[in-house]
Amino acid sequence: SGAHFNPAVTVAFATCKRLPWKRVPAYISAQMLGSTLASGTLRLLFGGPHNHFAGTLPTGTDLQSLVVEFIITFYLMFVISGVATDNRAIGELAGLAIGATILLNVMFAGPISGGSMNPARSLGPAIVWSNYRGIWIYLVGPTFGAISGAWAYNTIRFTQKPLHEITKTGSFFRSSTIQNN
Repeated sequence: SGAHFNPAVTVAFATCKRLPWKRVPAYISAQMLGSTLASGTLRLLFGGPHNHFAGTLPTGTDLQSLVVEFIITFYLMFVISGVATDNRAIGELAGLAIGATILLNVMFAGPISGGSMNPARSLGPAIVWSNYRGIWIYLVGPTFGAISGAWAYNTIRFTQKPLHEITKTGSFFRSSTIQNN
């Protein structure tokens, strides 16, 4: 699955025909089950007298949190589309690019919305702790943000050609090195 555990990304991939719609229910079921079991495990391990909710809650207004979740998930999906679906990208760097995007998104959005970017990341803890305050934000914002990010990337992608056809090599670095020598 490529460590694919975000239902918003699953739906976005399906809307762009990068994942068959018939696989979407199985992916989302597995993602939700994993999130709920992980949240239950955390509650068992770290529960007790300090039983703090380990999910995401909006600290800003609902509208602020919804817009922030949309924007940061848009950025995340745009990067995912660029590094994980474009055959011109250097695949070994995909994890670094995606991880850095998540880090920056959480630094920016954490104080406002919790920086979820993932419906499963928010719904799993909500189910385990029975705390559904603002849950709609984390279902709607990331899902529409991911769909918009995937479509924006596909719209501006300037070619469907593989990198080696554009540069006559396997990477831009090698291409520029050869031309400069």
